[in-house]
Amino acid sequence: MSARKQCLLARHRRIKRVALLLTLVVLLAVAVLVSAGLALILLLAGWLAHEAWFSDHLFYSPRADYRYRFDPAIEILPARLENGRLRIEGNIAEDDALFLEIRLRATWLGRFCAPAVDIMVDAERDRQTFELGASGLRYLNLTGFPAGEIRLRGLRCRMDGAPRLLRIRCPDYRQQRLLVVAPHADDAELAAFGLYTQASQTAWIVTLTAGEIETGHYQRMGLDAVSAARLKGRLRAWDSLAVPRWAGIAAERIVHLGYFCMRLADMRETPAEAMPSREAELADTRFFRSGNPLILPGDADGQPTWNNLLADLRALIALARPEVIVLPHPGFDPHPDHVAAYAAVREALADSDWQPQTLLCYANHLHDNDMWPMGNAHAGVPLPPLTEANELPLLPWSLALSRPQQIDKASALAMMHDLQPPLPKKRRLRRLIQTLLTGRRWPCYGENEYFRKAVRRQEIFWVEAQKTAANR
Repeated sequence: MSARKQCLLARHRRIKRVALLLTLVVLLAVAVLVSAGLALILLLAGWLAHEAWFSDHLFYSPRADYRYRFDPAIEILPARLENGRLRIEGNIAEDDALFLEIRLRATWLGRFCAPAVDIMVDAERDRQTFELGASGLRYLNLTGFPAGEIRLRGLRCRMDGAPRLLRIRCPDYRQQRLLVVAPHADDAELAAFGLYTQASQTAWIVTLTAGEIETGHYQRMGLDAVSAARLKGRLRAWDSLAVPRWAGIAAERIVHLGYFCMRLADMRETPAEAMPSREAELADTRFFRSGNPLILPGDADGQPTWNNLLADLRALIALARPEVIVLPHPGFDPHPDHVAAYAAVREALADSDWQPQTLLCYANHLHDNDMWPMGNAHAGVPLPPLTEANELPLLPWSLALSRPQQIDKASALAMMHDLQPPLPKKRRLRRLIQTLLTGRRWPCYGENEYFRKAVRRQEIFWVEAQKTAANR
């Protein structure tokens, strides 16, 4: 967890502790001065309200504007909203990525059931959902809708002011050679399954770590902690090799590097020092690399060092010669392994003969909103929250997925062992309360939250154009 997210989480917990203390004082006063029965009723009502409306990790005010600073390459098209119909000045191409900047203001009901905007184009329907009580600038994703009249309808919110349409015209990355870098098994599928399957003839997938920690589910099978960690790592290493093959990627273009989960940042601090697994009692990456179709520099000694990781990445870049590298965005995604994965790719490229034209960055986690994207599976993906102005201009790009492609993505995720364990009873109860009181819905594909968050009608990336020397 990044330092920023640790601070946000600590502040969130402090506020909840203070609120809990004040609530207990009030309930005690009610019990003493009025009725113990009334105090119990209020306690139950307060617990239900917490589970329904205050249990999400939202570390910013939902009334704050999203403060994006966009790349000058984005074209701003004038638009206006007339009686729910969006009027756009300018021509829209089929492959344009489109985001509509619009100011929302939640109604009183939008403080209890999430506000949303319905998007309708002929027979196409979408509903993009925002935070409880959302008020301020937000960005709808209109990528992939057919040509036709766009109608918008606020649900538990109003749309104020003049909208602006952001049009992003990028090369068709599906037609270029891709190298998808996944810190863990399932990261490639969560972020870029639609992209890499549509570029399946030229895509490579490399997974950096075995993801062998957090083994409670496997210990309940009767395994000790070390055996559970080794089993989980072996399963996830297999997932990282097998699922892309099911999706159409050739076996010789799928690689698992077997470094250890939550150790990449430590490796980066001392590049020559080996960082063993925290739970599996292993210090040799070759334990998880047996399924690889090729020999890499790190196979010589199996040492889990930063230097070996960079050597492995340089060898893969030279072999794959990617025009596009897909990897985590260190500004949006705070997971330590994801931040380190970006740094590793950057360092490897600094000493590589081959240079990609583009980096496409993704975020499978956020600093300040664990629920993004909000709303139901198969819905569109608005731009994520950004309430502190970014230093560098951002160029978002979005790829539309058809319904069959979304179902394939859900099926690929369902094969991932880390997304299969059942939810704890407490979370199941919370979901039942949220279903009854807030109208939330979860898909049939599985219980893990990623089946709701990742199975969507679009995938979102941030484009970084390379400014390095020409390939030698």
